[in-house]
Amino acid sequence: MQNWMLLLVALTSGLALLWPVIAKGGGGLTPTEAVLWMNREKAMVIDVCEPGEFAAGHVTGARNVPLAQLETQLPQVVKNKSTPIILACQSGMRSGRAVALARKLGYEKVQNLTGGLRAWQDAQMPVEKA
Repeated sequence: MQNWMLLLVALTSGLALLWPVIAKGGGGLTPTEAVLWMNREKAMVIDVCEPGEFAAGHVTGARNVPLAQLETQLPQVVKNKSTPIILACQSGMRSGRAVALARKLGYEKVQNLTGGLRAWQDAQMPVEKA
């Protein structure tokens, strides 16, 4: 009788430890990881926000390709499909969808900026305004 209770406690503890990885979807980059990827891998940052949102603030050095135009414009902006790409938006939701689209287009190294520009600003990272 006590063994099933110990097993339940162990499983619950394991799930609690794995929850951050599960909730994150196992992918995406934190702002710190994104900076490392930008510096080490020479990753290009593509912001998939609308032009007005992009002008209000974006990751320093990012290029703007709105999500609705990603399929047609991404091949013009990033010609080499093996170039590392970090996709960003305000919250990380649109850029999460953009990752799937970029992979469908054949880009090999594509990551989402988890939490988007909000997480970037919360981490005290530099922001540009156009």
